[in-house]
Amino acid sequence: MKRFACSTLLICLALALPPAWAETVSLKIGKQTVHAEIANTPQSRERGLMQRDRLCGNCGMLFVFEQAGRYAFWMKNTPLPLSIAFIAADGSILNTAEMQPNTSNPHGAQGNALYALEMNRNWFASNGIKPGDKVFGLERAPKARQR
Repeated sequence: MKRFACSTLLICLALALPPAWAETVSLKIGKQTVHAEIANTPQSRERGLMQRDRLCGNCGMLFVFEQAGRYAFWMKNTPLPLSIAFIAADGSILNTAEMQPNTSNPHGAQGNALYALEMNRNWFASNGIKPGDKVFGLERAPKARQR
């Protein structure tokens, strides 16, 4: 991916937003509204945020699984430092983790997660979001698909 020098704030923000073709959903967590790109196929979940080098402040990626399970994530080919929240089917956050760029250390759900939400590093802690808090709007997210 090419890196661009941003000459104006608007250009920087445009580069940090999800691609125009991406399916997105707005979620509410605490007092924050999150704009999440959807990863709901095996291919999109595998690709995740690889090769991305920035996200806007309240942008992220919502991983939607076919069934709840103890999923784990790593940061292979992902230069962007991220935080992840594993979310149960009822929308409650099971646990969060901070992930280092370009590493293969697994970060796993501490319960059966139907969703995972990746945000910029420290986003959950900075916004006072913790395990047990609810994520609202998940019912509007597209369901998991085989392709």
